Amino acid sequence: MSESRVEGYRNFCTKLWNAARFAEMNECKPDPDFDPGECKLTLNRWIVGKTAQAAKDAARAIEAYRFNDAADALYAFTWGKVCDWYLEFSKPILQGEDAAAKAETEQTLRWVLDQCLILLHPIMPFITEELWGLADNRAKMLAHADWPTYKSADLIDTDADREMNWVIGLIDNVRSARAQVHVPAGAKVPLLVTGLDAKGQSAWDNNHVLIQRLARIESLTQVDAFPTG
Repeated sequence: MSESRVEGYRNFCTKLWNAARFAEMNECKPDPDFDPGECKLTLNRWIVGKTAQAAKDAARAIEAYRFNDAADALYAFTWGKVCDWYLEFSKPILQGEDAAAKAETEQTLRWVLDQCLILLHPIMPFITEELWGLADNRAKMLAHADWPTYKSADLIDTDADREMNWVIGLIDNVRSARAQVHVPAGAKVPLLVTGLDAKGQSAWDNNHVLIQRLARIESLTQVDAFPTG
C-alpha cells in the first residue's frame, strides 16, 4: 500500500473541497434552468465541452468495468482542467464589472462543479455527498441524482477548445521561461512575439486579461526579430 498515493488522493479531496468553497464565496448557486449549451463566453464553452468529454470518458470506462480508467479520467479533469485552470480563469470575470459575463460564469461554475460531484460520487461517495448538500437546499441526495444524459457532441466546441488550448499553452511556456531565468514571481514583464497569425491575435484579444493575470504579463508587442539575449 503506497502511503504517498493515499496522501495524493487526500490532496485531491482538499482540492475539491476548496473548489466548492470558492464557488460558495462567489455565491454560485445551482440554477435548474441553466442550459450549458447556451454559454456565450469562450471560456465557459470550453469548460462545458471538457465536462461533457470527461462524462463520456468516465461512462465508457465504467461500462467496460475499467474503474481505474474512469477514476483517472475524472481525477485529471477535476484537478487539471477545473481546479488548476477554470477556477483561475474565472476570477477576473467574477470580480469584473460585466454583469452578464459574471452571471454566466457563476452559473457555469456551479454546473461544472455539480457535474464533478455527480461523476465522482460512485468513486468517492462521502465527500461528494457532503459538498452536494452544502452547496444548496437540494431536493434529493446526491446518491439519488441522475447520471448525466447530455450528448457530448452537442456541448464540445472545437473552436473554443482550440483557443483555450492556445491560451493555456502560452501561459505554460511563459511560466517555464520565467522560471528558467529566475524572474521574480510578482514581476510583470513585457511579452515580445514574432509571426503572430490572425487566430493567435484573436485568442490574445479575447483572453488577454486572463493571460496577463496568470502569466504576469505587462504588455504584448509584435516585433520582426527578437533582441539579442
